[in-house]
Amino acid sequence: MRDLCSTHRTEAVNRARPILKWAGGKRQIISDLVWSVPENFNTYYEPFFGGGALFIELSNRGLLRKSVISDINGDLMDLYRMVRDRPDDLANALSSLRFRNSKDDYYVAREQYNSMKRESCPEKYALLIYLNRHGYNGLYRVNSRGDFNVPFGRYENPSLPMASDIYALSDVLKKAQILNADYREAVKTASRHDFVYFDPPYMPINGSSNFTSYSPSGFSEDDQRDLFHTFLDLSEREVFVMESNSGTPFIEDMYSGFNMFRVKARRNINSVANLRGPIDEIIIRNYD
Repeated sequence: MRDLCSTHRTEAVNRARPILKWAGGKRQIISDLVWSVPENFNTYYEPFFGGGALFIELSNRGLLRKSVISDINGDLMDLYRMVRDRPDDLANALSSLRFRNSKDDYYVAREQYNSMKRESCPEKYALLIYLNRHGYNGLYRVNSRGDFNVPFGRYENPSLPMASDIYALSDVLKKAQILNADYREAVKTASRHDFVYFDPPYMPINGSSNFTSYSPSGFSEDDQRDLFHTFLDLSEREVFVMESNSGTPFIEDMYSGFNMFRVKARRNINSVANLRGPIDEIIIRNYD
């Protein structure tokens, strides 16, 4: 496990940070996660990438030599490719946006984004960043037609990433292989002493905690069991594996043979307002 003091690098102007506000993002528990990382490992894999908070933090600390990052969300990974390969174009497209923080502007931007589904241009991904920062709770959700349908978020003063944020993230992404793949496919090449971090859609704690979207078909109990079998397979291959999930009896029973501990995190994706607040999450590892 990591010594936080010895690996912490001085804050710098070009320190990368997530450019997206992602449901289930890990910035709240990032210190717990960094502390839990193996002392030495080879290639880093993160197959439920989302906002990429842990990858970015480990990159800032100089702890990653080679990385494979992936998500089943194709638009998300295409955005990161745009950040990596065309940061100037994306920064210019972001600065050219004229949408304000208003419900009317948001829905015009959403309609424009959905009209560009088959395109791959800086303007499309600038719109995705705008929708992410102004939409409800950092959700990414599409309907059966593949249209982005997250409602307006009603935030007081949301901000867009600055050009310096795009360039800093571009620098760390240049060292990563970026895949659009199912998590099982993404970790097929992981071998002895590589390190895989799983951050799947969490098992709901109660009936109103319903953020489980991984694909349009969701992420079910059977999917959680499949992930557990992948965890076991990687363990047999002597790959270091860490996973974060919700602290439910189902998850704790399934992973009872592995090292786990609880952390508190605040989540705002519960559909019942008075049930939002600190919840138990667990960090699971196949190593000490």
